[in-house]
Amino acid sequence: MTAARPTGTGAPGYTETWPCEPESARRARLLVSAALNTWGADELVDAGTCIVSELVANAIDHTPCRLVRVTVDRASNGVVRISVADKCRATPELGRPGDDEEGGRGLLLVDAMCWRWGYDRKPWGKVVWAELREGRRA
Repeated sequence: MTAARPTGTGAPGYTETWPCEPESARRARLLVSAALNTWGADELVDAGTCIVSELVANAIDHTPCRLVRVTVDRASNGVVRISVADKCRATPELGRPGDDEEGGRGLLLVDAMCWRWGYDRKPWGKVVWAELREGRRA
């Protein structure tokens, strides 16, 4: 069980910070699942947990980060935003792997499962996010 802390202001949300290590992807899946279930958005759990797993894995595999911060926000009009922040300023790019390549498909999967995704550059790094919409397919 994960001990998620609700955000203090604005739209309902949950956030946690963990070490940049593979175990954090499991914790992030638990956080997303708990938030979505709390909000009654059960239909988004499978996509949300897969998306956060990929975003955390990208931070671990492609940045020299020591910590990763995961946030799940319920914006408005049934939109849920899943964000992963790290202190690396390198921006994510959709992969174009060949048929025989094993990697490079994470963001392609995120792109296929969400309504929209993107990233925000920050002075200290970046936040990569994906949005899901309740009651609608991606």
